[in-house]
Amino acid sequence: MGAREEKKETCGTICLKYLLITFNVLFWLAGGVVMAVGVWTLVEKSDYISLLPSMTYAASAYILVLAGAIVMVTGILGCCATFKEQRRLLRVYFVLLLFIFLLEILAGVLAYIYYRQLNEELKQNLRETMIQKYEQTTHEHVTSAVDKLQQEFKCCGSNNSSDWAKSVWIRSSDGNGRVVPDSCCKTPSELCGRGGHPSNIYKVEGGCISKLEKFIQDHLKIIGAVGVGIACVQIIGMVFTCCLYCRLKSEPY
Repeated sequence: MGAREEKKETCGTICLKYLLITFNVLFWLAGGVVMAVGVWTLVEKSDYISLLPSMTYAASAYILVLAGAIVMVTGILGCCATFKEQRRLLRVYFVLLLFIFLLEILAGVLAYIYYRQLNEELKQNLRETMIQKYEQTTHEHVTSAVDKLQQEFKCCGSNNSSDWAKSVWIRSSDGNGRVVPDSCCKTPSELCGRGGHPSNIYKVEGGCISKLEKFIQDHLKIIGAVGVGIACVQIIGMVFTCCLYCRLKSEPY
């Protein structure tokens, strides 16, 4: 009876080991996805980040990159700890899982908070950034970001094209008689911004604010969903780890 009980416990331990190994392989792959989302946000859309006065959007992406890198290392550690059946390694693995869990929840919470305050922040700052910093020698990154924004989203100005009438650059001699930047033109060319007719420039309802807001909100949803989704999956890994640790602790060696 005792031998049968011991064998039953061993089978349970083996099942847990295989479950935990499978989880770690999937977890490692998920870490790559998390890191890829964070890197893509920072690299591919870095121009738009420069138009935002708050670093919350960028911080969420940085947290995902960090969490993804730790996830991949943790996945390998988890496999080693499971294969070797070392309780000390399992403890370290559990602590790392908990740390990553908190990081990803933080990324999700930051994304949600920024999602709620984004509209007001853009209204207060995007227009001023455009009219004060566009084509200024110390703000080349803003000029590049605004040009990319207007061309990619087919918009002109913060709220509408008339915003550019107050631009420091447009009102100066450097503007060369333009009423809007050349990036507002439907077919960009040198000095095409001199013509303000709707047939020449983009006249979008809501201007670039509405376009940029929707774009960032969509990406915040992705960041939040990835962070919270992976964090929820980790709960399964922590449960498996606790079960395996308790079984190894109770089994005789």
